[in-house]
Amino acid sequence: MQKGKWLLEDLQEQMAGYLRSHPAILQKDIQYGTAKISRGENYNGLPYLVLDYPRIFQKEHIFAIRTMFWWGNYFSSTLHLGGHYRDLAEMKIFYGWELLKNDSFYLCTNDDAWEHHFESTNYIPVSELSNMEFKKNIAGKSFIKIAKKVELQHWNDAAKMLFGSFTLLTGILTANFPGGEKAL
Repeated sequence: MQKGKWLLEDLQEQMAGYLRSHPAILQKDIQYGTAKISRGENYNGLPYLVLDYPRIFQKEHIFAIRTMFWWGNYFSSTLHLGGHYRDLAEMKIFYGWELLKNDSFYLCTNDDAWEHHFESTNYIPVSELSNMEFKKNIAGKSFIKIAKKVELQHWNDAAKMLFGSFTLLTGILTANFPGGEKAL
């Protein structure tokens, strides 16, 4: 668990450096949000670590990029959006479908925003969804969660892979897709 914590601390520094060197990438309220690493003892029976950065958790408005280390299972990188952050990003996420599909991301289809496992009751690979199915699964939901799993066998490359997910997700959120002109 300590090695996982060190990996998340190093990753957070890399993410913060990226956001500092790209100051226009996200709204200031998001960009300057603090980081938090939390430790839990029992997610489906096993300990875990979570890095939320950047993070805004308000009653109805959520913006978080959550990196999770789930002991004995995997790392994951998840974009979690709710409230007005969800509304601002919806069109950008729609237009990011092909990038997400080609980079092995998953879409949360569960109604519980706080489940993180990659079983079929929670996530479906974006590559298994047509563009229209992808949009239909997002439309009307109160939250959007897009995630990517990094298997533990890739431990030595996990930080690089997780950082790649972070830059792809922030890139989608700031891209100038048609209909996605609102800044996030």
